Amino acid sequence: MLSRLAAAALLAGLPASAQVPLTPVDPDATLVEELVVTARERGPAFWRVEDADTVVHVLGVPSLAPKRMAWDQAGFMRRLAGANVVVVPAKGMRVRLAGAPGAAISYLRLKSSRPFEETLSPAEQARFASARARLGKPPGRYGTKNPLAAGLLLITDYRDTHSLSDQDPNKLIRLLASQAGVPIESKTYDLSPLLGAVVKAGDGAGRACLDEALRDVDQGPDGTLAATRAWADGDVRGALAAERTYERCINSVPGAAALDARIKADQAAQIAQALKRPGHAIAVVQLRPLLSQGGVLDRLRAQGFTVKTPGEADAEPTDPAV
Repeated sequence: MLSRLAAAALLAGLPASAQVPLTPVDPDATLVEELVVTARERGPAFWRVEDADTVVHVLGVPSLAPKRMAWDQAGFMRRLAGANVVVVPAKGMRVRLAGAPGAAISYLRLKSSRPFEETLSPAEQARFASARARLGKPPGRYGTKNPLAAGLLLITDYRDTHSLSDQDPNKLIRLLASQAGVPIESKTYDLSPLLGAVVKAGDGAGRACLDEALRDVDQGPDGTLAATRAWADGDVRGALAAERTYERCINSVPGAAALDARIKADQAAQIAQALKRPGHAIAVVQLRPLLSQGGVLDRLRAQGFTVKTPGEADAEPTDPAV
């Protein structure tokens, strides 16, 4: 549970609160509009990053999707044939408690024998109790004194209840690449330092994040499901229309924005490295970090690489880069 909590914490940023005015820090808020293009071919959209003798086909994927969702794999399998490597997002975020006393202490400070909802006002308590009851969870499940931690636990339970995951379709992509004998490359990040920042998050910030988590539970999964259907159809703008609440819950925590930038820089560097080998490769990047200003494709264009959108003509079948 701890690793899932911390992994979830990585991907978010703190929105404004009605109680305490906050300035959201959302590095993916502004998109590079000329890159937001509907795919011409059937199935999920691919972008192309090119140099003189190499193509990297970049598949943008949702940050949240139904577990084991169905999608047309024909375009992916065509590109997978003969690929040098498949670069995929981090499989999981590592939290090291053993040998990291600071992380262990931070985790213990998040725990409490008293249910979190007992710390709330009557109106807040009713809303929280209603949300966790809809998810089938008892009060003791949220034994924490930290509102940010309570929100992260609540939204994790919400995702589990509705079979939503931030690991799909990446799991299937890893499996397909492995079956095809194509090398898989990914990185792992240690989130132990962020635990201390979660503990120190101000009450206003924590409650703002909790409010976003409650809003996700209230709204239900329809928006996410519609966005993933759009993704599967190559409708990039529709795929980007998914609610952005929980994904913004941590970026204002000290260290999270820097880690976000580091991950984007690493993904761009992995693609640039793949371009050094003649032939073709595949990279998988979440849609928002892929298409935002300062995102992965924006960084690659700044380095002088050619980036083509899903709306541009695909290469001919005789092209060895396909």
